[in-house]
Amino acid sequence: MPISESRSRISTDWPAFFLQGYTLNELSSTDSESDYYKYWIDWFVSLEGNEYFCAVDEEYVTDRFNLTNLNTEVLHYQKALELITDNLSNKPMTNELREQVEKSAMHLYGLVHARYIMTARGLSKMYEKYKHGEFGLCPRYHCSQHPLIPVGLSDVAFKEKVKLYCSRCEDIYCPKSRKHGRLDGAYFGTGLPHMIFLNYPANRPAPSEQRYVPRIFGFKLHEVAELHRWQDEQREEQKKRLGIASSTQLPA
Repeated sequence: MPISESRSRISTDWPAFFLQGYTLNELSSTDSESDYYKYWIDWFVSLEGNEYFCAVDEEYVTDRFNLTNLNTEVLHYQKALELITDNLSNKPMTNELREQVEKSAMHLYGLVHARYIMTARGLSKMYEKYKHGEFGLCPRYHCSQHPLIPVGLSDVAFKEKVKLYCSRCEDIYCPKSRKHGRLDGAYFGTGLPHMIFLNYPANRPAPSEQRYVPRIFGFKLHEVAELHRWQDEQREEQKKRLGIASSTQLPA
């Protein structure tokens, strides 16, 4: 669908959206009232709390093949799509309908974003954000502030909020920011971290083998010590089967 040459200027003081639980005051305070964005997508990704999103290319959003079946998941789908692509007509709408369309546009963008970031172009954008630590750093001490990557626990919307995956300890964490914690995990999908390292294998870090060992008066706690000993034995057995030297870390 061709994009109209006439673009509406979108200010940052639009009505509140339920999707991330924003209030009108929170949206209005993200930037000064004098800030305007020529494109809806630029406005959306600039909102405080939306830093995990990358900007989806216009060509991707306007290719109907990429939007297959999303019309069944989004209320007022056509109007929401027109809003995202800056093609929404100037026909009068009730305040209630306008707000529903705006909510649907945000939801639709999230669903499109989940598909886009699995493409080569989308992966590249998310990888750059990961490299610069824009998603945060792992809070685990032995991971030495390794960058995190957003991940969903479900590909179905409204099931789980977004989590952050560390490729060193291979565990997930909740975002520190309340606003980031409101984002739906389905907008990032369950496979983003793993797809990134399939495409950039040379940059996958070795898993952390360091761990905290509980001690009392310098002695390891018996049950914990037994578990760690068993884990170490299993790791060495695996290295032997793979023909890897004992001093070498296993690949991720």
